[in-house]
Amino acid sequence: MTEELLEISANAQRIIETEDRHGAHNYHPLPVVLEKGEGVFVWDLDGKRFYDFLSAYSAVNQGHCHPTIIKALNDQAQKLTLTSRAFYNNVLGEFEAYATSYFGFDKLLPMNTGAEGVETAIKLCRKWAYQKKGLEAGTAKIIVCDGNFHGRTTTIISFSNDPDARDEFGPYTPGFISVPYNDVEALREAMKDTNVAGFLVEPIQGEAGVNVPNDDYLKAARELCTKNNVLLIADEIQTGIARTGRLLAVDHVGVRPDVLILGKALSGGVLPVSAVLADDEVMMCIRPGEHGSTFGGNPLSCKVAMAALEVVKNEKLAENAERLGRIFRDEIQKFASENELVTLVRGKGLLNAVVINDSAESKTAWNICLRLASNGLLAKPTHGNIIRFAPPLVMTEEQLRECIDIIKTTINEFSK
Repeated sequence: MTEELLEISANAQRIIETEDRHGAHNYHPLPVVLEKGEGVFVWDLDGKRFYDFLSAYSAVNQGHCHPTIIKALNDQAQKLTLTSRAFYNNVLGEFEAYATSYFGFDKLLPMNTGAEGVETAIKLCRKWAYQKKGLEAGTAKIIVCDGNFHGRTTTIISFSNDPDARDEFGPYTPGFISVPYNDVEALREAMKDTNVAGFLVEPIQGEAGVNVPNDDYLKAARELCTKNNVLLIADEIQTGIARTGRLLAVDHVGVRPDVLILGKALSGGVLPVSAVLADDEVMMCIRPGEHGSTFGGNPLSCKVAMAALEVVKNEKLAENAERLGRIFRDEIQKFASENELVTLVRGKGLLNAVVINDSAESKTAWNICLRLASNGLLAKPTHGNIIRFAPPLVMTEEQLRECIDIIKTTINEFSK
């Protein structure tokens, strides 16, 4: 079936087989072998060009190999890449000052991956609970949401209800209460537990299929957290850095979290950089020796992150995402009204998804993505029957409309 939907060259097949033979089978990629990227495009081994509509799960918001970011990488790589935090370096303080001003917080704690950022926020919340809220040691609880995706560490999968992420990895870490997403009353009820210290939430659930909550959900969450002396922890690893049409997704509703987690596009997809931001009352609960990372805050990543954030601001990528996202949803919703295969279109900015009218167990969405690749556009299903569409934010309207035509034409092939 794959051969009918997407032709794979012998050279690409050889590389796929090598990876399959020598690598762990913890991913199931589309059978496309990429070699080069620039802006909104990537090229495979055979020189075929594709529109990238996944953006490395929103890590490449600024486009592939953005020259400003690559220059910062090259310039710093020739000076100093890593010192560890055993010593000061001349770039970390500059990055911390820049980023705290950029996002409006007192302090920043640098890490590498998104999952590390979430783990950091969990530890920070628990420290604050014992030092500031006065909870008895070992009793702090954090509320999370059904359908969440915050990473795949042992602690994080302990509060996941995705069987692929969770099953057979126990015993699980205690201390979490799960409530339905976008349900204010359930959140209110959970906060009656006086040991609740934090509410960890994605402003939009990306991996779950771009679930966008009601406009009043995050406002109500903010009010409940303030009333109950609970930290609001926003996981903006995928939704942040202009992806949804604002710098942060919480900016759509004017909500300020107590703890902000960033990753992915913080480096423009050039190397792993994540960060947790909070004000002094929360951040200063962590003392020397209580948390850290060999690579976190290295001068190379700091220079890259500053360049990546400059690109977002100077090229007005949030504004572009807002404008193009509206065009995308308008056009695909019109198409969906005439096509029974698409049951729902949802999203904000350039983080969007379509729900395919088929069971999650079917391979319809997967096969559509294979055909999309054959037609020059890369996307990937999530949860079986949902296709996420998230191109780099440097995309032009002309390019977007060409991609919309590709998507319509491809889905129509299956509708017949």
